[in-house]
Amino acid sequence: MKSVLKLELEEAKVMIEAAKKAAEEVKALESICIVDDGGYIIALERMNGGRITGPEIATSKAFTASGHKRSTHLFNQPGGPATTTGEAFGIHVMMPGKFAIFVGGFPIVVNGEVIGGVGISGGNGEQDTAVGTAALKALQQHLGSEYEVMTQADIKK
Repeated sequence: MKSVLKLELEEAKVMIEAAKKAAEEVKALESICIVDDGGYIIALERMNGGRITGPEIATSKAFTASGHKRSTHLFNQPGGPATTTGEAFGIHVMMPGKFAIFVGGFPIVVNGEVIGGVGISGGNGEQDTAVGTAALKALQQHLGSEYEVMTQADIKK
């Protein structure tokens, strides 16, 4: 039997608020999605003025990051698994509309376990990364030193 950590609405709200603050700082109108370890939405917000496509894209990024336990941009970097020479080339067409292989999705890793994902859509890659990592850092601050949250952009579990 294994004990597991579960991401809940309280933590998702903390992450969303931090992400919105970071988005304002980098001047991006973002959609922010937090999913659980099964890829199901816990919280989703589109900032006022954000693109209408943002929520769907952010959801796909969060789903991919959670389900495949890696930051979404790692799929298409040189030598990455979704490149034309990678072992997962074409993986994004297997789940149309659900699988994202570009910047803005990050697994939520606490104490070494993937417990969810965060997806950010609306800015450029640098802005989405800043907003996503701000959400992860806010979770670390919220949970305190009893837990270890991975907060860098390049996460692969």
